[in-house]
Amino acid sequence: MITGAHVIVYSRDAEADRAFFRDVLEYPNVDAGGGWLIFKLPPAEVAVHPADGAERHELYLMCDDVAATIEKLTARGVSCAPVRDEGWGLLTSITLPGGGELGLYQPRHPKATEL
Repeated sequence: MITGAHVIVYSRDAEADRAFFRDVLEYPNVDAGGGWLIFKLPPAEVAVHPADGAERHELYLMCDDVAATIEKLTARGVSCAPVRDEGWGLLTSITLPGGGELGLYQPRHPKATEL
C-alpha cells in the first residue's frame, strides 16, 4: 500500500532553496544523484479543501510555538510575514531564497500527526 508522500516545491532558484532546507531548517536529506537533495520532512498531515475554480496545492509547515520559531528563523536571516490569528491557528509565511513562500503555523486544531 502507500508508504509515504513526496512533496515538490518549484523554485526560481532551486539550489538556494535546497540550501535553505538543508542549512536553515536543518532537515536531514539524501542525495538522489548530482546534488539533487531530497529532504526528510517532519510528520505530516493532509487536508482537502473545496476549490473555487482551479485546484491548487499548498505546503504549510507546523510548529508548537510560532513566536519562538520566528525568532530562530529571523536569527538565521529568514524573512517572515506578520503573524495572523486565524482562529484555527497562528499563521505566518517564510520567504524562500528563490522567492517562493511556505506557510508556517502554530495549530490550535487537533493534529493528525498525534494519532
